[in-house]
Parts: sequence; C-alpha cells; structure tokens
Amino acid sequence: MNYKMKSARVEKGLSQADLAQQIGVSRQTILLIEQNQYNPSLMICRAICKALDRTLNDLFWEDSKNGK
Repeated sequence: MNYKMKSARVEKGLSQADLAQQIGVSRQTILLIEQNQYNPSLMICRAICKALDRTLNDLFWEDSKNGK
C-alpha cells in the first residue's frame, strides 16, 4: 500500500474520486496507485503531488533507511 499518498489525500479531505477528478484520471487509477498495483507516469505523480501539496519524495520514493 502507498500509505503516504493515502494519508496525504485523507489529510486534505479528499476522496479517491475527488483526487481523480482534480488530476484527470479515474477513481480506479487512484485506488490502484494506493494499492501499489499501478505504476503511474511521472506526469500523474507530479499532478498528485501538486493536488496534495507534497513532493515526489514525500509520496513516491522509498525511505532508504527503513525500506518504506
């Protein structure tokens, strides 16, 4: 699971459908990204980061210290 992305989305008070609509993808795409079953393009990652006020490092890069 991409808990960092899901947590940031919930903090912003957005449903999966809300986020999907903001960035122009389907709700299923957001679901699959959060479940680590879909590897989004860099363009989608950047759109998600912008919508959630986070950086790529915050949401998508693994923490090399503990593998998360």
